[in-house]
Amino acid sequence: MSTKTGATASSKFDSLKWAFVGLLLSAGIIGFYYFAEYSLLMRVISLLAVIGISTYIASTTLKGQSTVSFLKETNLEVRRVVWPTREETLKMTGVVMLMVVLVAFIIWGVDSILFWLVRLFTGQGA
Repeated sequence: MSTKTGATASSKFDSLKWAFVGLLLSAGIIGFYYFAEYSLLMRVISLLAVIGISTYIASTTLKGQSTVSFLKETNLEVRRVVWPTREETLKMTGVVMLMVVLVAFIIWGVDSILFWLVRLFTGQGA
C-alpha cells in the first residue's frame, strides 16, 4: 500500500516540476522579446541557460528519466549500425535515380494515353 502512496506523491511532485518547467520556459521566451533593447548575444545566452535549466528539471521526473534512458539506448543502437560504404551508397543512389526516371516515364505515358482517350471520347481531338 505504501508503494501506491509514494507513486502518487511522486506523480504530484512530477506534475509540479512540469508546471515549473512550463512557466520557466514561458518566462524565458517572454523575457527574450521583452528585453529587445539589450544585446542579442546576451538574450540568446540567457534563453539557452533557461532551456538548459528546464531540461535538467524535466529530466528529474519519471517521464524525463525514461526519455534520457531511451536516448542512451538509441545512441547505443546507432553505434551498432553497419553503415554502407561510399561505393554502396553511390550504387544505391544511382539505382534510386534510375527508378525515379523510369517511373516518371511510365506515369507520363499513362497520362498521355488517358489524355488522348478523354479527348477522343469528348470530341475535342479533331
